[in-house]
Amino acid sequence: MKSNFMKYIFFIAVIIIIGIAVYMIYEENKSSSENTENKTTAQTSQTITDLRMEIVSYDTINPLLSSNRNVQEITKLIFEPLIQLDENYKLQACLATEWAKSGDTSYIIKLRNNVKWQDGTAFTAQDVKYTIETLKQINSIYNYNVQHITSVDIIDNYSVRINLDTIIPFFEYNLIFPIVSSTYFSGQDIQNTDKNNTPIGTGMYKIESNSENTVVLKKNTSWWNISEKNAKVETINVNKYSSMGEAYNAFKLGNIDILTTENINIEDNIGTIGYNKKEYYGRRHDFIALNTADSFLSRWEVRKAISYAIDKSGIVTSVFGGKYYTADNPLDYGNWTFDQTSTSAGYNPDQAKQVLIDGGWSYKYGSWQKTENYRTIRLNINLTVNADNSSQVAVADLIKTSLENIGIHVNVSKLNTERFNTALNNRNYGMIITGTNSSLSPSLVTYFGSGNLANYQNEEANNLLNELLSLTDENKIKEHTNRLIQIYRDDAPYISLYFNKVNVIYSTSLVGDIKPNQYNIFYGIENWYRR
Repeated sequence: MKSNFMKYIFFIAVIIIIGIAVYMIYEENKSSSENTENKTTAQTSQTITDLRMEIVSYDTINPLLSSNRNVQEITKLIFEPLIQLDENYKLQACLATEWAKSGDTSYIIKLRNNVKWQDGTAFTAQDVKYTIETLKQINSIYNYNVQHITSVDIIDNYSVRINLDTIIPFFEYNLIFPIVSSTYFSGQDIQNTDKNNTPIGTGMYKIESNSENTVVLKKNTSWWNISEKNAKVETINVNKYSSMGEAYNAFKLGNIDILTTENINIEDNIGTIGYNKKEYYGRRHDFIALNTADSFLSRWEVRKAISYAIDKSGIVTSVFGGKYYTADNPLDYGNWTFDQTSTSAGYNPDQAKQVLIDGGWSYKYGSWQKTENYRTIRLNINLTVNADNSSQVAVADLIKTSLENIGIHVNVSKLNTERFNTALNNRNYGMIITGTNSSLSPSLVTYFGSGNLANYQNEEANNLLNELLSLTDENKIKEHTNRLIQIYRDDAPYISLYFNKVNVIYSTSLVGDIKPNQYNIFYGIENWYRR
């Protein structure tokens, strides 16, 4: 019995020892596994605090002098305007804190009093006055913004009065140009100074160096708004390239994290995989102006039938490979004043015919006819297009086909650029295909104001435009603007066709919400980083 008891004790002891050994091995493996996972997680979530960007065909980093789109994009990180625009093109305070009309042609601007230039000097009203007066004297992309400013009065260090030579609808939208330091450029010819190599701003980043191949930006730790938007990215290396081909190759090699391009065939250059892409509306808005002084186009039912008969989606697909946006109106690019939920009638050839029938027209012997004052008139439209613009010529040919498919005869006049511009300036056309860079403001004066391309007169539209000059209530502004858009679509003095697309191409290692628009591609950059 004693022998058996000792055997049981020995057996239990062996089991305990084995159990302890297994437990120790398990714990060791578990600890090793956790360490491996932690290392992997740390590597995966590692934040890289530099970005690589590009400038193609660099001219100067001074935003008042540069005509380079890349420079204008990047310098928004260095220089700041009085007023900036948000993702929906709504005005937002920047170097100005308040703005208000003090008369029909006068504005009072209140400035921030806690802003420093990147050399430590104070930002004041003198810098605003200097920038505006400089812009009026030099060749700049911002000449348009200041062309109607007659003078700038300094009220005190942080207040100015801007005086105009005429009433400008939504003039505040003109105050989005960058402000430069009057002290920094004091005594210099701003167009011919070495100081343009590393000018100072008031923004989130500052220029650390500017060499032959690279502009290096560093986070501005003294930025006035850093408590609200403290960027994760410490350094931005902006590489200079002589061509977009070089920039595309650099992107493919992983030497650029983000670039913008209007190339609608970008996939032919960089492929279709291994990167992310965001598209946004470009500024180019192409449309048809229908001359309401024309004997046929003065008739509402003819203009409306034409608007129903044009297949915009088909045009964009056939001419631009589907890589343009069809357009409903001039503000149909995301402007805050336009109600994007509203819809237009769109392409409807059957409705086009019905509108003509309701207007007293009959389709006989291969044409639309109407008897007026004992005389039969036959519908025949002239369409003018720039023969040197191959895309617009292709669009004109498709429009001719669409209209003739419902029985409207069209004569296409393909004029060289000089003759086309003469016809445009003299309003010597029936319909004309043209385009313009869309305004960042919600102003529709181009389409309804005096001397407009459609020779269009509408008393209600004129009243709405006049009332918009003095409105400050956002709801009222939206209400009036959407009524103008309704007139634009219903009365059809114009037919919007399409907007161009711009692509932001960025690396899969770039983390952050990329939400570009025509004004700025860097919204939310304070939250961007690489991994």
